[in-house]
Amino acid sequence: MGNIADIGAAVIGTGFIGTVHVEALRRIGVQVRGVLGSTPARGRARATAIGVAHAYHGLEALLDDPTVDIVHVTSPNDLHVPMAKAVLAAGKHVVCEKPLAMTASESGELARLAAASGLVNAVNFNIRFYPLNQHAHEVVAAGDVGDVRLVTGRYFQDWLLLETDWNWRLQPERGGALRAVGDIGSHWLDLMSFVTGQRIVSVMADLATFIPTRREPTGPVETFSKAVGETVEREIGTEDTATILLRFENGARGAVSISQISPGRKNSLQWEVDGSQGAIAWDSEQPDQIWLGHRERPNEILLKNPALMGPLGQGAAALPAGHVEGFADTFAALFRAIYADVATGAPAAKPIYPTFADGHDEMLVNDAVAESARSGRWVEVAREATPTAASAAR
Repeated sequence: MGNIADIGAAVIGTGFIGTVHVEALRRIGVQVRGVLGSTPARGRARATAIGVAHAYHGLEALLDDPTVDIVHVTSPNDLHVPMAKAVLAAGKHVVCEKPLAMTASESGELARLAAASGLVNAVNFNIRFYPLNQHAHEVVAAGDVGDVRLVTGRYFQDWLLLETDWNWRLQPERGGALRAVGDIGSHWLDLMSFVTGQRIVSVMADLATFIPTRREPTGPVETFSKAVGETVEREIGTEDTATILLRFENGARGAVSISQISPGRKNSLQWEVDGSQGAIAWDSEQPDQIWLGHRERPNEILLKNPALMGPLGQGAAALPAGHVEGFADTFAALFRAIYADVATGAPAAKPIYPTFADGHDEMLVNDAVAESARSGRWVEVAREATPTAASAAR
């Protein structure tokens, strides 16, 4: 293919995240051939609204389009596996939203299919691609904080605070058995494995549902928007919050709190890694600075500056020092990395982006979290000895 401008993409899903995908693809120079909505009418309306020339009538029509080289799957979680399988079977590269699947058995099968296909496959763990998170990975890998000992943090939002707040993610048959953990917690868990270079090997989880019944609107509701009109009462079985203790493969310990009902917290992800020689911490609401902690000299705050970061940090940064790069920029940075491989026709030997193998590994952690919450005990992450069990990016 050679040139990124010659690559044709299609996006499945026309909601909040699907639109972010379309905009990021345009920004890096990829031709978005069309979108597929939840219904043909919905697809046409959204294509017009976001300026995409074509809306596909169905998945088969999308996959039959010879101008489409890669497909982005941003549909509800229960459709990720069947759609990604269909894309791979059609010989097209694929980017899938997280979580990769509803269960680890599904994600394992998908990861094996992707590895066997020789096609580029990626999971949208975009938060890795804030430039300073890429830089943090390099700092820890270089040994600048010493041996990783403690990993702590949180991911808080408030968009499901009220009993009248509704979204398809509240439905286990569509979003999965884990909600807060599967939706936003998966980002934090993946990110900390990436930053530390250490996989999570066991968990102790406590999940809580503080709003046991909610009011579901009789009409559709967009993510992060308020429900209007008539509603019906629904019982809720998925968690509003989670507190999870973690053990990493090098012996490090960790703890994370996850919530979708924290008033005033719109999208607050924080993490800190404490090592034997230093510490490093980051806050998504101040994404262009990272804190470096020291025992016997002044602490530091590094403002994002490509000239002061390693190759990965430089690669994720599209703007010079002093110019803040935020949430939408991470999609463009991730897609630039993915599409470099699409341009060559196959994944690199060691992709720098999260692959289906990474998505599967995070699903294994999720399954352990669910089992720990059910049993009230520590649960080991049940990794199988397959080539897809670990990411070459770590």
